Amino acid sequence: MVRGKTQMKRIENDTSRQVTFSKRRNGLLKKAFELSVLCDAEVALIIFSPRGKLYEFSSSRCYSINKTVERYQKKVKDLGLCSRGMQDNTQQGKDGTIGIQKKLDHLEISKRKLLGDCLDACSVEELNQIENQLDRSLSKIRARKNQLFKEQIEQLREEEKCLLEENNKLRGQCGIEKRGSMRKEDENEVVVTELFIGPPERQTPDKICNT
Repeated sequence: MVRGKTQMKRIENDTSRQVTFSKRRNGLLKKAFELSVLCDAEVALIIFSPRGKLYEFSSSRCYSINKTVERYQKKVKDLGLCSRGMQDNTQQGKDGTIGIQKKLDHLEISKRKLLGDCLDACSVEELNQIENQLDRSLSKIRARKNQLFKEQIEQLREEEKCLLEENNKLRGQCGIEKRGSMRKEDENEVVVTELFIGPPERQTPDKICNT
């Protein structure tokens, strides 16, 4: 015989309700015991009957169910503190984000004022402050610019000095090579003499007289 599906509503008949309570209570206690043994879990079960009778089960043999309840209460308290701490940290994070956004907005407005924008709502005192700030910025910019010019001039002077030294070396090398080539030309000079090959020239009386 197939059992029908139990409707989840209050049983109106007192006898049937008491029988069902007894069966379900025993089954629940059995399941709690099996869970504690099979899974090595700490289980505490508290049941009050419709008439107010207490039924309880504790998996701990050394301690009563009160120890498990105290552990539960402590855990709930710790979780509550952690939750409150998380909420506080979240609120602090939100406040920090809002503060950073305000600073960014203030910096953006200051930048626009330095660029000459959004000056209509500025008072004379604010305009004087902006002017003084710009003067200080220009002084720093000019000082930095002059420093860079001086560094570039010093660098160019060093480069010029190196080039002059290199030029002098090259001139010295060219002078040595020129003197060496002139000596080689002197050594290789050939004396040119007239050489006549043939019978000796006959001397005539005229030539003898002239001699």
